[in-house]
Amino acid sequence: MFSIIQAAGWPIWPLIASSVLALAIVIDRFLSLKTNKVAPPRLLEEVLSVTRTAIPAPDVVAQLEQNSALGEVLASGLRAINADPRCTEDDLRATMESTGRIVAHRLEQRLSALGTIASAAPLMGLFGTVVGMIEIFGSQAPGGASGGNPAQLAHGISIALYNTAFGLIVAIPSLIFWRYFRGQVDAYLLTLELSAEHLARHLKVFRK
Repeated sequence: MFSIIQAAGWPIWPLIASSVLALAIVIDRFLSLKTNKVAPPRLLEEVLSVTRTAIPAPDVVAQLEQNSALGEVLASGLRAINADPRCTEDDLRATMESTGRIVAHRLEQRLSALGTIASAAPLMGLFGTVVGMIEIFGSQAPGGASGGNPAQLAHGISIALYNTAFGLIVAIPSLIFWRYFRGQVDAYLLTLELSAEHLARHLKVFRK
């Protein structure tokens, strides 16, 4: 492996750093975007069941807030009713939407960096290819004489090919994971929006 890095030359080091960063982001997003951490399947049903007769006490609402991202959004609505039973439906929706935007920002965290790596890696590979081509042309003897330096010529070819290949190796998985996580976040945001809408209608009876 180290011999390949040596053959690829110094332009491959930014690609290696990008690949390590992309891997760290992918692992972080897999851990952070688990369903039980974002939108547990039965959480909305449990909240609706608990609030059929009364709004839960503040300590129960605080526990709900710590449960998941969905719990955080629903808890903001319950807290608004606890603070002001006369709050309008628009105020209630605005409160949950505000919390939802904060949650959405947290769910989308680092995805832009992963998308940037997916876009930039082929360009970094192309840069390595250009450096390799410069090495190739530099190996030719001045004045157009035949021959040139075979070792320098081989080194230039290695830089060009290895950097092109490694740029694609980094970019393709990064793009795949970026699209996967982007779709996952969009699905979660839709779930949060529909759940908040459902809770707002359900809490209508408690607004005096």
